[in-house]
Amino acid sequence: MSCCGPSRRQLLGLVAAAAALPLLGSNPARAQAGSPIVTDLEVVTITERSVVLTWTTLGPDANPVEADSEVWLGPADGGALRQVYGDSEPTAYHYAEVDGLEPGRTYRFEARSAGVPAAPSPAALTLLANTPESQGMFTTLTPPPGRLLRTLALSNDIHYGEEVSGIISGELPPGVRQLPGLPPYPEVMLTALLDDLRRPDRGVDHLIAAGDLTAEATPDQVRGVHDHLLAWGAQGRDWFACRGNHDRPHLGADYASCSPYLDHFDCWGDSFGTRQQLGEYEVGELRLLGLDTTELDNSGGTMDREQLDRLRTVLRADPDRPTLVFGHHPVTTQSGLSNVAGPGFILDAANSAELQSLYASAPGVFLHHSGHTHRNLRTRPDQPIPVEFLEVAACKEYPGGYARVRLYEGGYTLNFFKTRTPEARQWSTRTRSEYWGRWPDYTLGSAADRNHTVLRDFSGLTDA
Repeated sequence: MSCCGPSRRQLLGLVAAAAALPLLGSNPARAQAGSPIVTDLEVVTITERSVVLTWTTLGPDANPVEADSEVWLGPADGGALRQVYGDSEPTAYHYAEVDGLEPGRTYRFEARSAGVPAAPSPAALTLLANTPESQGMFTTLTPPPGRLLRTLALSNDIHYGEEVSGIISGELPPGVRQLPGLPPYPEVMLTALLDDLRRPDRGVDHLIAAGDLTAEATPDQVRGVHDHLLAWGAQGRDWFACRGNHDRPHLGADYASCSPYLDHFDCWGDSFGTRQQLGEYEVGELRLLGLDTTELDNSGGTMDREQLDRLRTVLRADPDRPTLVFGHHPVTTQSGLSNVAGPGFILDAANSAELQSLYASAPGVFLHHSGHTHRNLRTRPDQPIPVEFLEVAACKEYPGGYARVRLYEGGYTLNFFKTRTPEARQWSTRTRSEYWGRWPDYTLGSAADRNHTVLRDFSGLTDA
């Protein structure tokens, strides 16, 4: 997760955190001898009118085995379950989306393969007593009032050019490589992301990418990810990006063809923007502000005085304009204390305090999107401000997806979606094994972190 290698303290912290997680088991379901093991059930996405479930089928040797997919559903207040989804195309990596549900209603459900009900994922956040997976029930969101105005996708941590996923330092912990004959996994996951956003059932108008788009910002990596994004839409109109620690300026002959930055070379800056410069964009009446929070040769985050002063000027000029801010490093004290690498992994404390003070005097700021920790999590601000601080899981590995924000006149809904091409589903499932098999405990996030409604006054925004 970090550039330049983590500190010894961070590495020991990651090992200790993995060891401290509870050993949980879901007793994967198997109807009879010869039938598949049906496991890893996750109720990933719950919108106002739909639900997305994923699960895996395995053979007796724990290797993937293909089977059909079914979802059975019924109202929680009574009545028998009925089949609402069926796909006879065999797969080991099941992705089922059920649409046409009623907003604000509770449903009972069961996912099945080969007639065997799927058991919850053996992860802490899916086995707790009150989770949709353990209860066999979920409640659809209630949308905000008013018309749907605009749809955004929040993504981060593509790591284009990376070859081994899940390594912290040296060969530890054991990483995951792409299977022979398949494209590199960052390209698989980026392609799946861009494909998903253009599908009519997602209806995304704009993509916001909050850093670590490359593995180490080599000229080839920057050019590759930039070309993919340009093929999807126009920079600064359809998609917006900020720099992550992996995208920082680098040293060495491999980078010498890029623009100089102090004693480093800034390949990222040649295509995406100058280091420590505030990105300022407007889509209709909505303002997007992209922060460069990167340090040179360090995984932690900072902002220089010039960028902070520019941010202050922009917010003071129009404090009530609806504003979404995005930057790679998380901001809040809760994030610093809860991520496995510790407080040094996020934005430094002085910048964090100043940033939140700026938000306190700019009531239009409603959401701050971060990456870096590769997890889905909402954290509490350190000051009493009505801003959602959201970390979004990585695009490049399990759970492998993005957050969709749908802006209505009276607020917004936020939902995390896994990407769904066959290659992306396979890779996402394989990378569940990262960090000694404890990766889902840390990264998936609770159902409420991934799916929620926030009421705000966006009546002044124009339609997309």
